[in-house]
Amino acid sequence: MTGELAAERAPRATGTGPLRICFVAYRGNMNCGGQGVYLWFLARELARLGHEVDVLVGPPYPDPMPFTGDVEPLPNEQFWGKWFVGDAAAFLPRPHPLRIFSPLNFYELAASRLGFLPEPFAFSVRAFRALATRLRRGARYDVVHDVQCLGYGLLGMQALGLPVVTTVHHPLSVDRRASFLRDTNLWETIGSMQFYPLGMQAFVASRLERVMTSSETSRELIHRDFGVETARIRMIGNGLDTELFKPDPTVPRNEGELLCIGRAADPNKGVRTLIRAVGKLGPDVRLTLVDSASSGNDARRWAREAGCEDRLHLTGRVETEELVSLYQRASLVVVPSRFEGFGLPAAEAMACGTPIVASRAGALPEVLETGGAGVLVPIDDPEALAKAIGALLEQPEARREMSALAPARIQAAYAWPAIASRTVEVYREAIAAR
Repeated sequence: MTGELAAERAPRATGTGPLRICFVAYRGNMNCGGQGVYLWFLARELARLGHEVDVLVGPPYPDPMPFTGDVEPLPNEQFWGKWFVGDAAAFLPRPHPLRIFSPLNFYELAASRLGFLPEPFAFSVRAFRALATRLRRGARYDVVHDVQCLGYGLLGMQALGLPVVTTVHHPLSVDRRASFLRDTNLWETIGSMQFYPLGMQAFVASRLERVMTSSETSRELIHRDFGVETARIRMIGNGLDTELFKPDPTVPRNEGELLCIGRAADPNKGVRTLIRAVGKLGPDVRLTLVDSASSGNDARRWAREAGCEDRLHLTGRVETEELVSLYQRASLVVVPSRFEGFGLPAAEAMACGTPIVASRAGALPEVLETGGAGVLVPIDDPEALAKAIGALLEQPEARREMSALAPARIQAAYAWPAIASRTVEVYREAIAAR
């Protein structure tokens, strides 16, 4: 299909009327990462605003989305996941094993075995084909919204005459730098270098109409690492379900209880620094860590070394309602990260009226300034972290004042209706520019 023909079929809604939006997301389930949460809630809010939303999505697929017009699953064989867990017996597609020789399936199999992440590129090609088919059948869209895929297929969509925008919470260069911190030998370092498709994502991002992100920190990184012109990057914040994350005055606070949401296996989360800080605090200070409760979790060893193993509680996986309850019960939430492109736990905690102690890292200063309920400390400094935690625990009145102010400020900045409205403004910019 030519770009001119697609342009004829795609109305240019630059005014205030409802838009026809096609989301493309290479992973859609809320449990597979932030992109699944973002997709589900933003699509819901856009539908509430009166816009028409269709979704092209890869596995794992999202929860039911009754507010959309159509959700089209684009299956793949998930070779990378099977290779990662060593499930070689499941490599052949069932019940049609010869499907392994279809071009995209074979590419994904080969790329996975060579240590590359094939999903973004392969999904973008599948999504391009699905979108082209829809246009041939008479579908109309005003804008295509990519959720952090940035595969080459998006440029094909743009060539069809459609404005394409993307959301990048932070560039993959951040994840690669974190991976380098975990690497212990040359082969692991080489693996980190080849795994992340930075070249493709930078090439695509720099050619799309608009790039949306969640913080000024991420905006600067997208410009620096991906080469996107700052004039085409829009900082709209990160969405938060303030209907769920909110204070509950009937829930009593557990004095001395600290809460941290972060994986010990991710050095970016700074969990070891926090545990060392807890070891310097009194016996009444306890840490609840939302992380794997397995016996092999490094957090247990670090707590043993710090002399606070009996004051560490690992929750294992928790459902969202239980997470809200944890926020509401904690005296403080601690975010000791080395980097955050946004810092969702900090925003969720303040929405629940719980003060924060956080590292002066990435976007955390922005989020804490917005909510007004936190203290910042240097990165990787257990002494400073322990001092700040101890000082706030000794000032219940200061904590109550913070708790009273933060929820309304967080709602104004990050509630999904506000994020959806800002997103529509970016859509209309992209449509007008195209």
